[in-house]
Amino acid sequence: MVLKSFLLVFCLIAAEIEHTDSEWRALLGRERYNVMRRKATERAYSGLYLNEKRSGTYFCAACSASLFSSKDKYILPGCGWALFSQSILKSVVYKEDWSLQFKRYEVLCRRCESHLGHVFHDGPPPKNLRYTINSMSLKFAAE
Repeated sequence: MVLKSFLLVFCLIAAEIEHTDSEWRALLGRERYNVMRRKATERAYSGLYLNEKRSGTYFCAACSASLFSSKDKYILPGCGWALFSQSILKSVVYKEDWSLQFKRYEVLCRRCESHLGHVFHDGPPPKNLRYTINSMSLKFAAE
């Protein structure tokens, strides 16, 4: 019975989430909706998690999927967004983004396809990735 309950909960958590545009707007509020569904960017240095140093996990603010671990978060002077060197395995997807007239990669939540930020190939070793993530797209749970 316990295993059956666990599998049901796991399947519900792993399932993709879809809402209409008006449902997302009501669920997220104006600012989060603009960032997560309209692909806006929060103002540099304004993010709640920019300087967060506690241990824990960062979740999608729209669907609560686990996205990043605090062990992969770092601070880079001069960068105004929360930075991570990697995501939690299979938690995000990438999409080519040419909106600024050069190629970069948008980072989306795999579960609900909400915009999180962008990833660049100039981060710390060994993977050399720099996930530049809007704090507004995240929720944090301290350990």
